[in-house]
Amino acid sequence: MSDQDIPEKVSESEPEMRKENGTLSFSEFSSSVRAMVRIRQKYQAIKKRRLEISSAKVPFCTSARSTSPKVFTFDGVADGSSIVSGKKKKKKKARILFPSGNRRVVPTKEHSRAKSCLVLLCVIVFLQVYNAIENLDDHVLKYDLEGLEKTIKREVFGQQEASEGLLGHLRDYLSTYVHSKPLVLSLLGPSGVGKSHLGRLLAQHFRSVVGEQLVLQYYVLHHCPTQGDHPLCTQTLTTHVSEMVTLAEEEEKIPVFIFDEMEHMPIELLDTMLGLVTKRDSNEYLNAIYILISNLEQGEITKFILQNSSSITASARGRFSKQLSPLLLGHLKKHHALWLEAELLPLTLLEKSHVMECFIDEMSREGFYPDRSHVERLTEELSYYAVGDRQFSRTGCKQVVAKVNLL
Repeated sequence: MSDQDIPEKVSESEPEMRKENGTLSFSEFSSSVRAMVRIRQKYQAIKKRRLEISSAKVPFCTSARSTSPKVFTFDGVADGSSIVSGKKKKKKKARILFPSGNRRVVPTKEHSRAKSCLVLLCVIVFLQVYNAIENLDDHVLKYDLEGLEKTIKREVFGQQEASEGLLGHLRDYLSTYVHSKPLVLSLLGPSGVGKSHLGRLLAQHFRSVVGEQLVLQYYVLHHCPTQGDHPLCTQTLTTHVSEMVTLAEEEEKIPVFIFDEMEHMPIELLDTMLGLVTKRDSNEYLNAIYILISNLEQGEITKFILQNSSSITASARGRFSKQLSPLLLGHLKKHHALWLEAELLPLTLLEKSHVMECFIDEMSREGFYPDRSHVERLTEELSYYAVGDRQFSRTGCKQVVAKVNLL
């Protein structure tokens, strides 16, 4: 239906109405006009609704039924895509463009104070540990253990394992001043292997570094020769040790007590020494070094060395001490409980080559030229244990001094 069709229909209806009624009144004419206006308004509303529906479904072209021209825009596309997809597009963040000739300014981050405190704490702990290590080195340097090591290597022959063990214990103990118990070392071995000579070297060295008043070299047969003097010897030894420890505490040094001929020490003195070296609640007598020298269980040491001579070599001497120490401790604890508190350092039998070194050293001291053939002849005059192709001296270097004095 179009706008032109409507008046034609009205014009056709007018003669019929006139024919039937003869004449047409003004009220009837106005009502017919209002009806046409309502029809036209309804038609326009239907047409507008169809145009909206068609534009929503077909955004890029106009409706086929639409006769009015339509301007193309992207508004319908945006609306239609939002209806179909049902999702909202994310807005892109605008990029910040910096000038090509300038640097970007990075936003500053706030530094945590806790990190600074942690770094400072780590530095303080490091400095304290480093200072403690330096103090340990300074404390060891006071005793000149490097000089002692050179002296022992130069004058003690055939006892490399015992010398290394002795120096290792001394180095560990002397690295600090405060201790929970004294250091007790027991030098054991057959006659003539260098026990007493090693004790004399230790006494000379420590007298030179800590003072003569802080070193005691105690010979049992000399300081307590008779049995009736045992109570007096016990009291004298206790007083002497107490005075030396007190003096060492004042000077912040460690005293050294060397007891030779321990196999002749009476039971009263052994009990007194056990009371001195045993760990206690008080701090008295804790910072001290006790060196016990004896030939106890020399038969067991000799028997063990001769039976295991094939396995006891220069490269396997470390295993020799580990195997022999438990065996010796089982016998020594029967002698007295004092050896349960001690670190055992057994000395081995000397071989023929070691005895030759003793002759060369002693002849050089006495001013004799150490001729090789002469030294071999003097060495052959001593007695030896023959095990395979190895020869172990029965008396060690004990007769070397007497032989050289006869020259």
